[in-house]
Amino acid sequence: MFLYNQISIINLWANSQKTKDILQYTYYLYIYQYKSIFHHIQDIYYRKAKEDQFRARSAYKLLQIDDSFQIFRQVERAIDLCAAPGSWSQVLVKKLTEKNYLPSESCRIVSVDLQEMAPLDHVTQIQGDITKKTTVDEILKKFNYQRADIIVCDGAPDVTGFHDIDYYIQSQLIVAALNICLMTLRDNGIFVAKIFKGSDIKLLYSQFKLFFNQVYFMKPKSSRASSVEYFIICLQYTPKISTLNFHLYTFLKEIEQAEKQKQQEIIDQETEKEQLKYYKFITCGDLSGFDEN
Repeated sequence: MFLYNQISIINLWANSQKTKDILQYTYYLYIYQYKSIFHHIQDIYYRKAKEDQFRARSAYKLLQIDDSFQIFRQVERAIDLCAAPGSWSQVLVKKLTEKNYLPSESCRIVSVDLQEMAPLDHVTQIQGDITKKTTVDEILKKFNYQRADIIVCDGAPDVTGFHDIDYYIQSQLIVAALNICLMTLRDNGIFVAKIFKGSDIKLLYSQFKLFFNQVYFMKPKSSRASSVEYFIICLQYTPKISTLNFHLYTFLKEIEQAEKQKQQEIIDQETEKEQLKYYKFITCGDLSGFDEN
C-alpha cells in the first residue's frame, strides 16, 4: 500500500511537471508571436507596403537601389529570378509602365521561381529551377531570343542559423544567377542580387569584376539593421572572357583558389617578417644572465 502511494505521488508530480513545461512553452511561443506581430506593426515599410499594395516590404529595397544607381534608366526587358512572392516583379511593372513600355503585346518581364506565384499583370511567369539549362532556354524563348536589359535576384535560402553554411548556399545561388546573366543579359546590362555579408566579400567582388565594369555593395535603408543581407549592384556587363564553351563553376573555382593562394602568400610573408623580428631580438639580447647549465 505504501509503495502504491509512492508511485501515485511520483506519477502525479511527473504529470504536473510536464503540464508546467507545456504551459511554459505555450507562453513563450505566444510572447514570440506577439512580439513578431508587434514588430511588423511598428515597421514603417511593412505598413507602407500594405498601403501601396506591394506583396512584400522588399519592394522598397529595389526602389532605394534605383534611387542611388538609376538602374531602370534604359530598361525595356527585365528578368526577376527567385521572384516569389512577386514584390520585385511589381516594381519592374511600375518602372516599365512609367516609361510607357507597358502595356505591350510582346513579353517585357519574365519572373522565375521554383514556387508557384500568384499572377501579375504584364508579367510572364516560369516555374522552374534557375540552375537548369532548360530554364534559360525557356526565358530566351519568352523574349523571342532577345536579351534582357536587367536581371534582378532577391532569392535567399532557408536560414539554418549557421552563418558559414547560409553564406555558402547563398553564394551558390548567386553563381547560378550569374550563369543566367551570361546567357540572357545584353552588353552593358545590369545585375542586382541579394548577398549575405561574409569573409569572402573581396573574392565575390573580384569574381564579378570579370564580367562587369562597375561593382558596388549597398544596404538599403529598408533592410533591417539586424539582417546580414546586402545587395550587389553590377553595372555595364562586359565580360573580359569568351562566354562560349566554358564551365562557370569551374572557372570561378579556379579564381577562388588563386585568390586563396595569393592571401596565403601574404600571410606567409607577414609571418616571415614577424619571425625575423623575433630572431633579431634574440640575436641582440643579453644572454649573460643565463646559467651555462
